[in-house]
This record gives sequence, structure tokens and C-alpha cells, in this order.
Amino acid sequence: LVYDFGGFPRRFYEVTYASPGAPDLARRVAMLMPDGEPVVQQPHRGLDHGAYVPLTVMYPDADVPVLQISLPSLDPQRLLLLGERLRPLRDEGVLIVGSGFTTHGLPFLRDPRPEAPAPGWSAEFDQWTGEQLARGDVDALLDFRNRAPGMPYAHPTTEHFAPLFVTLGASRDPAQPPEQVIDGFWMGLAKRSIQVA
Repeated sequence: LVYDFGGFPRRFYEVTYASPGAPDLARRVAMLMPDGEPVVQQPHRGLDHGAYVPLTVMYPDADVPVLQISLPSLDPQRLLLLGERLRPLRDEGVLIVGSGFTTHGLPFLRDPRPEAPAPGWSAEFDQWTGEQLARGDVDALLDFRNRAPGMPYAHPTTEHFAPLFVTLGASRDPAQPPEQVIDGFWMGLAKRSIQVA
């Protein structure tokens, strides 16, 4: 694993997750990429926390093959199109997970307790996101930097929100409102999660 974070208790740096790799899937994903899209494969790089943290909850026995894909861009429209290219994999039994946090303004948090109340910017951004998802308003979501309340505090950098667009693109109909299966906050950060059709 790659422990690509800092300042947390030691136990977070002792997590293990020995899932098998998915080299055949890696080759299939590379074939699905558009012409001219650079593809770099690093089969010996460990999974980072964006991949293994949700998997430790979903598949605690680490008994499913895992392929982590780095985002080639943070441009929402480009990531939506990338998700569309990955969509056929769903019919082949591949689960596509876009992980991040609905808000990720760590520099602006004042209370580090897990049960800390959400700051206004986090609650407002989360509510706005939930409403756009419920309406299936992909255009509004694509323009979140300009339309969403709570910016830029909710996402001083956007890499934790960007995977949403790959997930929406991989859905059978990005405009169909996804099922919102988890909401609430952890350390004041929104943890809204969706499942697409």
C-alpha cells in the first residue's frame, strides 16, 4: 500500500490489504482509452488510500482483484467521457468505484473529532450536491466550481470530488438520479455516496 497522507494516528499506517491484481483488466482498460491518451502501467505500485480504504470496508478479506486507475485530468467533462469509455466493463462484471469525499476542505477544519459538526461550507456544498444528484443535473455538477456554494473551502483542490464524474460517466444513464446510499459527515466532511444504475 501507499500511505499517501500525513498527521493521522499510527494505526492508519499499519493497515494491510493484500488484494490480488488484475493485469488482464489493466490491458482491457488500456484498449478502451482514446487514441492519443497516454497510458502508463505501474503494476508494482501499491494501492493508495483512495482505493484501499473503501475496499477494506466493502471486501475486508481482500479476495477480489483490484485495479486502481489514476485520473488523467481533473476536468469534469473529460472524466465524464472517460467513464463512458469504461461503461462496457460493467457488463463484464467489473465494479467501478469512484472514491473521494463530497467535501475535502481539510485545511479549513477546526475540530478534528470524528463527530465534529459540519462547517457551513461543507454542509452547503453537500446539500447542493445531493440536490443536483437527485435531479440528475449533470451540467450543474460539471460546473460545480462556479455554481456550488462553499467553494473553494469544500474543495481547495478537486481530486477528491473528480472521481464522481468517472462514476457518472460509467452509469447507463448519467442523467438518471443515482441512489444516494450514504450521507452524513465525518470530521465535518461530507461522506455522501451514490450507486448508479
